[in-house]
Amino acid sequence: MEELPIRLRSYRRDDLNTLFEIDQACFPQGVSYAREELAGFISHPDSMTWVAEAGKAIVGFLVANREPKQVGHIITIDVVEPWRRRRVGSLLMDAAEHWARRRRLRFVYLETATDNLAARRFYRARGYERVNQVDNYYQTGQAAWIMVKWLK
Repeated sequence: MEELPIRLRSYRRDDLNTLFEIDQACFPQGVSYAREELAGFISHPDSMTWVAEAGKAIVGFLVANREPKQVGHIITIDVVEPWRRRRVGSLLMDAAEHWARRRRLRFVYLETATDNLAARRFYRARGYERVNQVDNYYQTGQAAWIMVKWLK
């Protein structure tokens, strides 16, 4: 695969179909979002969406929002299969955490499936800690870990 530089940019309205297709490819049904759900998260006034591009192709994205009491929430981070383990996820998380710090948020949290070992390792390496397991979190009945990173 050709090594192209990764560029992050803000979401544009015409990205929705591509981001929806990426989310469907990255997660199984019951874990991935319906198009309307994803559009709702992206368009929320307290949300920010970053899109990662290599050349003209979208290779990943991240949606985060600001919640009450100075809390950030990573709604989803999706990276297309050929671009995983090539720093796309790290660049997206860096952007989201920087955004949260600029807004003086106290911490950022996210959910990940209990059996998603690669994601758990990735988040743990970034300073996220498991704080709670939520049974039946996903529509599939699967449990999720809530993971938190305190911001300094």
